[in-house]
Amino acid sequence: MFLIASLCLLLCSCRQLPKSVKAEPPEPQQSKLYGPPQKTGALKSKAIDESSGLVASRSMPGKYWTHNDSGDGPFIYLIDEQGELFGVWRVTGAQAIDWEDISIGPGPEVGKHYLYIADIGDNDSFRKETVVYRVAEPGQNDGSSSKAKPQITETAEAIRLRYPDGSHDAEALLVDPASGDMYIVTKIALGRPSVYQAAAPFVAGEVITLKRLTELRIPNPFGGVITGGSVSPDGKRVALCDYFQAYELALPATSTNFVDIWKEPIVSFNFGKREQGESIAYRLDGRALLGTSEGKGATIFEVVRTP
Repeated sequence: MFLIASLCLLLCSCRQLPKSVKAEPPEPQQSKLYGPPQKTGALKSKAIDESSGLVASRSMPGKYWTHNDSGDGPFIYLIDEQGELFGVWRVTGAQAIDWEDISIGPGPEVGKHYLYIADIGDNDSFRKETVVYRVAEPGQNDGSSSKAKPQITETAEAIRLRYPDGSHDAEALLVDPASGDMYIVTKIALGRPSVYQAAAPFVAGEVITLKRLTELRIPNPFGGVITGGSVSPDGKRVALCDYFQAYELALPATSTNFVDIWKEPIVSFNFGKREQGESIAYRLDGRALLGTSEGKGATIFEVVRTP
């Protein structure tokens, strides 16, 4: 069964695995940095049926922002580790073509946190430009919103991006919490995923040409099909995931330059038997990683960092 699923990943980098194929994770080279995956809950809201991105809220500790993949409107959902829904927001000024990931970082106003929502999916590699929407993180929740009657965010800024070497499909967005620089890791089935950078600050209305930094050697016999990414709150670690497992890179103790993190060895760890895992997020304290899957009622997994 795993062989069939793996061949599917090698042949295409499509958004979904065939429904007849149920992905079974390989046995990863388990990192000693994290304990075994534990189920913390499941997504309770029927409106969240393709959770594709996840990030820890800064304004509401203990909560997480998620969103659906393509097919939904410009909505973000506030949940907790058990999967309970605490509110729905419509992102003002945004469109949803193929939202794939969400991150958080600094922005125009000092001391304020901003959500970065990545409309970067491109299964057929035909988009000349992709978009990341930057919007101030909502700081309150009245608890009464729903998709039919959502709360409203501030107006989002559209940061338009172009690759220097043609179109790419991507599902992982990461933001440096110190500089606000953005990083996109491409979703590659054949070959190695590439890392692209957009350096802050971003000028509204301009199309930014990304800079290709490097390609990653994912410790997976099939090369890795990266579906999500996250930066630890202290900016010293990066986590990535694919359909089967998760990976982490750590900034050298001697460096304060975030770019150096991409030169470091990648360790893998078991991230649970997710049906179609496309998200990963550090807990606000940086001591654990959580992940969701696409599908209604998807299980939420957590791995806790060992002492």
